[in-house]
Order: sequence, then C-alpha cells, then structure tokens
Amino acid sequence: MLLFRTWKLGIRSLLLHPMRSALTVLGILIGVTSVIWLLAISEGISKEFQKQIEDLGAENIIIRSIQPPDESGGNFREIKAFGVSRADYNMINRTISTVQRVLPIRELPQKFAYTGNPNVKPINGRLVGCTPEYSEVTRLVISRGHFLTSQECESKSSVCVIAAQLASILFPSEDPINKQIFLPEKKEYFKIVGVLQPRNATAAIGGSLAAQDFSLDIYIPISTMRMRMGDQETKRTGGSFSIKSFELSQITVQVDTVDDVPKTAELVEATLRAKDPDRQDIAVVVPYELLEQAKTTRLMFMMFMCLIAAISLVVGGIGIMNIMLATVTERTREIGVRRALGAKRSDITQQFLVETITLSVVGGLTGILLGLLGPFVFEIARGGLESFAPNLYGLVPQVGRDMNPEIVPASIPVSFFISVVVGVMFGLYPAMRAAQMDPIEALRHE
Repeated sequence: MLLFRTWKLGIRSLLLHPMRSALTVLGILIGVTSVIWLLAISEGISKEFQKQIEDLGAENIIIRSIQPPDESGGNFREIKAFGVSRADYNMINRTISTVQRVLPIRELPQKFAYTGNPNVKPINGRLVGCTPEYSEVTRLVISRGHFLTSQECESKSSVCVIAAQLASILFPSEDPINKQIFLPEKKEYFKIVGVLQPRNATAAIGGSLAAQDFSLDIYIPISTMRMRMGDQETKRTGGSFSIKSFELSQITVQVDTVDDVPKTAELVEATLRAKDPDRQDIAVVVPYELLEQAKTTRLMFMMFMCLIAAISLVVGGIGIMNIMLATVTERTREIGVRRALGAKRSDITQQFLVETITLSVVGGLTGILLGLLGPFVFEIARGGLESFAPNLYGLVPQVGRDMNPEIVPASIPVSFFISVVVGVMFGLYPAMRAAQMDPIEALRHE
C-alpha cells in the first residue's frame, strides 16, 4: 500500500509540470527509437548484401578476367591476349576432381536495335555468351519463351534471350518472341526465343567483382559468339584504335558441397598460376568466403550502430538528471516538511526514483512504438524522395534502393531495458541528494 501511494504521488508530481515531463520523456524516446531504427537499417543493409552474395552461389568459385592497363602510350596497342582462356577452362574441368561443372561466360558491350520499329533508337547494352546452365547459376527466370538450350548451343544457332527492360524499350507494343534483334556494329541478327523476368542489379562485391546490371542484357550461345565475333575486339577513337584479345570474361566453377569450396578454390588458383605465380589478369572470387566476411561485418556494423544509438540514450539520461536536480531544488521545502513529519531518507529516495523510472518507462514504451514504425516510415521517405527528388534519389546507392529495414527482435527488450537502467542511474544522484537534505535547513528554504 505504501509503495502504491509512492507511485501515485510521483506520477502526480510529474503531471504538475506536463511540458517539462514531456520534454524529458522525449530524450529517452529518441534514444530508444534510434536504437531500433539504426539496428533495423543495418540489418536490412546486411541482409541485402548477404542476399547478393548468396545469389552468386555459396558452392561457386568465380574467376574473372582483368584487363591490364594500357602502357603503350601511343595510338596503337600491340594485340595481347589476357584473362581467362579456354585452355584454363579445360584444365580446371579435367584436373580437379571436386569440380561438378564449369561454366564459360563471355561479355561484350554492344548496341541493340530492332529494325521493325525505326522510331526506337539503338540501345547500349551487354551481349553475354553463355551456356544453358547460366540461367540457373545467376537465378534468371523466364517470363516468356525459353532460355538457351543445349541443342541451340551445339548447333551454334543465331538465337537469343533478352532482358525484360530491354524488351520493353525495343518492343513497347509488340511481342518480342520470334522477332529479330540487330547488332549494328557486328551486322548480325539474332532471333528472340525468350524474355526474362525483371532482375535487380547487384552491387559491387569484394575488390574484384564489379556491380552488374542485368536490365539491358542479351544472352546468346557462347559457341555462336565465338564463331561470329572471334576473340578480338577493336575500338576506334578518332584517328587511333586499340585491339584487345580475350577468350572468356568469366568462369564459374561449381563444386559438389560447400565444404569443398575452400580446398577447391586453392586448387583452382594454383592451377591458373602454375606457369606464372604473379599473374595479374585474373581474379578469383569465392562467394562462400565473402558470405562469412559479410556475417562478421554485420556484427561489427550492428555494434557500431548500437553504440551511436546508446549515445542518444545517455543524452536522454543526462536530461533526466538535469530535470530532477531542478525538481529537487524547487521541492526543497516539501522535502523538509515530509522529513519533519517522519519520512525516512529511503522514502525520499524512493519517491524521486519512482519519478525517474516513470519517465524512463514512458519514454521507452513510446520509443518502442515509434521504432516499430521504422520500416513503414523508411518506405514512405524513400517513395517521397523518388517522386519529388528523382535526381537526388538517383544518387542513392543501389543497396539503399533495394533494401528494406528489418526490425531486430532483440533490439526491443534491450533498448527498453537500457532506457530504464539509464533512468535509474541518472536519477539516483538527484534522489540521494534530496534524501540527504537537512530537514531544518530545508524548512527554512524559500
């Protein structure tokens, strides 16, 4: 009964100054909300990065070709082969027992046009030579038609599968299936046999795997690409030109199990660098290792975000201490009267702690409610930015456009517990100061 009266008196004292109490609660509210929001954002970013790495395949090993810098300094550069070769492909496929299959890939920048609609200008995109397994590895999903087949690759057919966005640009009012895509620079035609569903771009992952945008891609059999376009690419600029020669842009190696990935990756790299240990025209990327690094980075990032949010809670606690010290000074005479009537020091301490705990609990609960609205608020803010400031929205990194904040369940009880602890810690000193007042001096206070 005594404890109930203490709480009742404490809450009544807070309601005597509603504006002051509300501002004090605001500090704790902001701290709790920031803990939940920042952890939700960090979790969303982390999940998006992990998803992109998982899309590469935890059982895959990726070998990318890297073009060496031009050191000639002249208008003509000597034709020099670089990057992953078909000999590398065959060697890996034959010699490493843990390899399940090896996928060769070649990518070229190209212009694409549709001669049936002269009003649509040629589009800059990417021509990808691949095998039928490419769609499975990169998680491409067919919307209409079919992906490349083994028969089309063996017969070196002039067929292609196009990305959804490219189809909507070149064929705004027609069905692209069985139409022909024209490559002006190569003077080649390809029959469309399939259209893909939209696929989000991937951010740059690791130091050697650049960001990839699948929206303007065309996929053709890699055997057809080799027959029609060869291994050399010539670029002319003004009066100068350069020639580069490479056979494959990438090899994706799939192993039997995830446990075999580290050992197989070492064997692959040793095989590729057997003749030249300092070989600089390739990069070996292991998504499994990147995934483990991403999980470690996630924990560090969340700890950093939590530290920033904890600072807000400490600031809110300082606000509580400041207000309670002022309250103690204002209520000096009241404290003296209570002590003169028989109240113990513990009673005075208890009364002021009740007030600080009340402020902390109200601030914590309100902060949790606002924190749970974080994903909704984030989505509205992102939509508003896209609608009213498209130029500014274009500067947002791709991961910021694709990710969705995800509430971390542990952040709710943790932030609430910390808010109460902060309230008690910062309210303890004013309460003890009030309890230690001399009753006679307190009664003299005006």
